[in-house]
Amino acid sequence: MTDPVRILVVEDESAIQQFVQDALTEGGFAAELTGSGEDALSRFRHDRSKYRALLTDIGIGAGPNGWVLARKIREIDPDFPVVYMTGGHAEEWKSQGVPNSILVEKPFAPAQLVTAISQLLNTGSPSA
Repeated sequence: MTDPVRILVVEDESAIQQFVQDALTEGGFAAELTGSGEDALSRFRHDRSKYRALLTDIGIGAGPNGWVLARKIREIDPDFPVVYMTGGHAEEWKSQGVPNSILVEKPFAPAQLVTAISQLLNTGSPSA
């Protein structure tokens, strides 16, 4: 059996971290959680081959927010799959989000997250 696909998850609220981890695990993925954009970027730079996608909240405390984090990761790997999750920043996605990303608005169902990540991993870009 192969190891599950590892997703780098950036979310600073523990209840949402748990929800996301459960959703991804049930969807056949492995979630690596962090609450900081700075930590996520450090982990990605250290061993980017370990991760297949980024799932990030927009407002993640100190350091780079989700928009900035995704842009920095795309500077390293221009095709890296990015899924944003947000409760209040959806209107900024067109101007702030990286190309070929998906935005999932909170509150969301576990299947929405799994579908968004699967879509990017399977096609490399969302179907519009």
